[in-house]
This record gives sequence, C-alpha cells and structure tokens, in this order.
Amino acid sequence: YFFQVIQRIFYTVNRSWSGKITCNELRKSNFLQNVALLEEEADINQLTEYFSYEHFYVIYCKFWELDTDHDLYIDRKDLARHNDHAISNRMIERIFSGAVTRGRKAQKDGKISYADFVWFLISEEDKKTPTSIEYWFRCMDLDGDGALSMYELEYFYEEQCQKLDNMAIEPLPFEDCLCQMLDLVKPQYEGKITLHDLKRCKLTNVFFDTFFNIEKYLDHEQKDQFSMLRDSEGEGQEISDWEKYAAEEYDILVAEEAASDQWNDGYEAELSPVDHQKANVLKYQMEKRPFFEMPSHLADVDLDEYDYEEDFE
Repeated sequence: YFFQVIQRIFYTVNRSWSGKITCNELRKSNFLQNVALLEEEADINQLTEYFSYEHFYVIYCKFWELDTDHDLYIDRKDLARHNDHAISNRMIERIFSGAVTRGRKAQKDGKISYADFVWFLISEEDKKTPTSIEYWFRCMDLDGDGALSMYELEYFYEEQCQKLDNMAIEPLPFEDCLCQMLDLVKPQYEGKITLHDLKRCKLTNVFFDTFFNIEKYLDHEQKDQFSMLRDSEGEGQEISDWEKYAAEEYDILVAEEAASDQWNDGYEAELSPVDHQKANVLKYQMEKRPFFEMPSHLADVDLDEYDYEEDFE
C-alpha cells in the first residue's frame, strides 16, 4: 500500500518526471493539504488523490490478475492481457521501451514492476490529466522530437485497422481519421501535434484511444462527439475518470467477494463434521484478516528481494 501511495505522489506532484520532487513542485501541488486532511477525515477512502485504500485494492487486484507467477513483475504478454487485449501490441512495446518506465528492468529483462503498473493503469483509465497526457505522448513520440508526426499517428492506427478487420468491422481510412483528429485537437502548427496542443484539447481520451485502445475507440464511435464535449465541460472537476473507474471496479470486486463468501457458506453445509470444524477454523482466521490485506499467496514472495530502488532511478 505505501509503495503505491509513493507512486501516486510522484505521479501527481513530480511534474518534471525527474524522480525527485522539488520544493517548487511541492508548493504547486495539493499534497500538503491532503496530508493535513488525514487528521480531519475519518474515512481514508475519501482522500482519493493519494491515500484511498479502495483505489489501492483495485490497482493491486488488477496487477495480481496479470502477474500469473506472482513475482511482482509483469512482462509484455501479461500486460497485453489487460482489459481483454484492448491495448495494441505496438503501444505495449512502447511502454516496455523505457519511454515511460523507471529503472533498467523494462529494457533489460522485459518486465515492469508494480510501481510502473500504477502509472500505467491510472494513465490508461484517465487520459485527461497532465501526467497521463505526457505519459501517452511520450509513448507515441517514436523519434522523441517533441511532436507527433502524421507518420507516427499512422504507425499506431495501422494496428487498429487490423483489429477492426479481424472483428469484421470496416475501418475508417487513415486520411479520414486524421482529418477527424486534427479537427479534434486543432494543432497550432500544420503537420504535427505537440504536447501543448493535446493539453489544450478537451477530448484527449478520444484522441489517444483512437490510436491504441480498440475497445474504448469503438465505445467513443457509438457516441456523438459534441455530446461528449458537452459532458466533459459539464462535469467540471467534481470527479475524475480515474475515480469513476476505481469506484466501479471496487464495487465489482466487493460483489465478487460477497458471492464467493456465499458460495463457501453453501459448500460448508455439505462437509463432514470433521471437515466442517476445519472450515470454521479457516473462516475464523479469514475473518480476523483485514479485508484489504494482500492475497495469502504473497507470503511465498520475499519482498526483500524486490528492488524497489530501481523504480525511483
């Protein structure tokens, strides 16, 4: 939990991506105000920007599902399974290229850590924040020149077209898609899209999903662009896309947990008296364990062997 809190602090506060928070960055952020609220707010889940335990539970469960060998690292194949292979392979490759990961493990061993996954998931589910826009811009900027060229956009869109063909859906020609995206972003300079252009755009989530998330792209296609813009402007800053996602996923996890408990209660009725006694002992131990405690399989992993220092290099 505390490693995730650290990552969320850096995600929001460390605007320079340096891995070190400056005094100026701290002053400009709302982190100290949130720390002060810890003394006043009884429910830590109300502090959604950094400290929410419910958010931790959602992120950790998502990571645990992908980390099949439970070594606290995931590789390209693991990450590709996220959200039923919605994210393109070309984008997965860019994430593992070192464009947005800290440390050397992504490039050296082809694996990313839990800390990297925290950045990935928050950026994936909320593409409107400054950090998430920078995250995906870095991934799409193949040559690192600080601008997205038409070639780079076409490079990512090609795989989207292949996926649509496999789904028996006729893809929009790239030229038409490009016109739509240029109208959406309204870049300052012809022939390229800069980070500044995207930060001015109200629908950056639509832009990014068009090029590397097939499920969300299709979802956007079912909606009217003007209505999405109207909804975006009407929402204000009340609740972010990430908070909506985390709340929905947490409710699903709680429902699954309740269903599992109900099934276990029914199963116990069929046990022999001896087995029933054993089950009661196990149930008592589980009830003593906090609901948010990490799955028991984690006991097999030596956390001292996990090199967290790499995540801050």
